[in-house]
Amino acid sequence: MSTAEETTAGDPQAWAEVTPDAARRLLIAAVEAFAERGYHATTTRDIAGRAGMSPAALYIHYKTKEELLHRISRIGHEKALDILRTAAAREGGAAERLADAVSSFVRWHAGGRTTARVVQYELDSLGPDARAEILALRRQVDAEVRGIVEDGVADGSFDVPDVKGTTLAILSLCIDVARWFSLDGPRTPDEVGALYADLVLRMVGAN
Repeated sequence: MSTAEETTAGDPQAWAEVTPDAARRLLIAAVEAFAERGYHATTTRDIAGRAGMSPAALYIHYKTKEELLHRISRIGHEKALDILRTAAAREGGAAERLADAVSSFVRWHAGGRTTARVVQYELDSLGPDARAEILALRRQVDAEVRGIVEDGVADGSFDVPDVKGTTLAILSLCIDVARWFSLDGPRTPDEVGALYADLVLRMVGAN
């Protein structure tokens, strides 16, 4: 993992709500390990070692490896939901709000790609109860984007025959950025966000 990616995974703003400091360090270490090795190939010893702690110290803060993944997933999905709610509630027409939602969502997936990869692609590693909670958050994420698209269809600014399918396509496009984006690549997160916002407005036939 590059230094830039390590900084992204350990972004203090992303994990500011997690206290005490040892619990936050363990979450950051878990993000890095899950992104690099995958959830199932990562051990609690791997995570503790990355955090500079003993395996026994990990269990003071998290009972299981799954609890770590659940906490990471919940924080990440709540952040994504907050980004989309903010965009949906802003002043302006549907096109402006959709462009803001897409560009902000993409910037988060690009700038925080290490965290976003774990948040978006390790859902099936969670147990039934934790998975149900995260799926509920995902439905709220879907509803925010779908609501903007529906507004655009209602006022005639979008031409979308299938709102549900189009919403899924928009979210899939944004989320996939976490899979391929590189901080060493030719575009910045802001540039990718602007590009995807333009692509999505074309997708919905914005006037």
